[in-house]
Amino acid sequence: MLLLSIGRCWRPVVLLVAVLAGALSMNTSFAGESRLPTVVVLSTGGTIAGRGTSLTEYRSGSIGGAELVEAVPEIPRYANVRVEQISNIGSTNMNTAIWLKLAARINAIFAEDRDVAGIVITHGTNTLEETAYFLNLTVKHDRPVVLVGAQRPATATSADGPLNLLNAIRAAASPEARGKGVMVVMNEEINGARDVTKSNTYRVEAFRSGELGFLGYVDQDAVTFYKTSTRRHTFRSEFDVSGLKELPKVEILYAYAEPSTVAIRALGEAKVGGIVFAGTGAGGLSDLERAAIKALGTHASGRPVIVRSNRTGNGRSIPRSEYDAEEMVAGDNLNPQKARVLLMLALTKTRDLAEIRRMFREY
Repeated sequence: MLLLSIGRCWRPVVLLVAVLAGALSMNTSFAGESRLPTVVVLSTGGTIAGRGTSLTEYRSGSIGGAELVEAVPEIPRYANVRVEQISNIGSTNMNTAIWLKLAARINAIFAEDRDVAGIVITHGTNTLEETAYFLNLTVKHDRPVVLVGAQRPATATSADGPLNLLNAIRAAASPEARGKGVMVVMNEEINGARDVTKSNTYRVEAFRSGELGFLGYVDQDAVTFYKTSTRRHTFRSEFDVSGLKELPKVEILYAYAEPSTVAIRALGEAKVGGIVFAGTGAGGLSDLERAAIKALGTHASGRPVIVRSNRTGNGRSIPRSEYDAEEMVAGDNLNPQKARVLLMLALTKTRDLAEIRRMFREY
């Protein structure tokens, strides 16, 4: 009887212990959630923040970054997110002043807050690749920076922005993304800033990295990388824009059959720092263009630095003796808009052609 009574007395105690253990287990789970990685979203506008009446009739940059994040209820499962509004524009109006502002803010966040795992930038798609490459050369840390946009406005049927934003945050929070440089995440694909370009006007699979391909996927189960860029970037870059208020002027000219040389002469008179040619084939220029460039004077006399890129979309513009003798720089496989970004940054450091050629080989 005594043993039975003792057993009956212990039953409530056992139940109480079980309840407390369950409660402690729940509290541990919630504590774990508080240890989610922190991601900062810097919002600049674009179609992802667009509002309108259809897929094509809308105004970019109509919605704030905080509202974009709040519209994706899955985000808190993966990261604690802070939002800052940098601008709210269509990316056709992106400019170097905002680039400098973004670089300064990203570097400040990483320097001041060790708990930030990564940064996401919401951006319009039209010039997204240029902003990405600029940051790839000016962010001074190895933590990931991910740019994301959308091909359909937020108010459209089947808007692609919410899933793109979720995947960008997951990539920025991923330890595997560290050291990969600046990336672009859209359509569940991860592209490196150096190689990616917009290749379609309206399709959601608009961003491609040409023949070299993208870096990996963001799938339901994981953020997965298969390769990385071997070119210098971010924490290995020599470019420092922290003290700059503006960048040197560099313009792009497009080569074609029987071109006018009016623009070449005008840019020479305007004293721009550099001209990038979207050359034919492997970066070829016509006799008309070469004569107009020669008429601008020599490099030593202050002629703009001339870089030969190409309009093909794939392949390299390599050094060739005839162009080297005319003091031109080969743009490697950078497209014209990326070559412009690199040349602007190169001109913040030097006008020495040998040094600029080295930079185009290394970056």
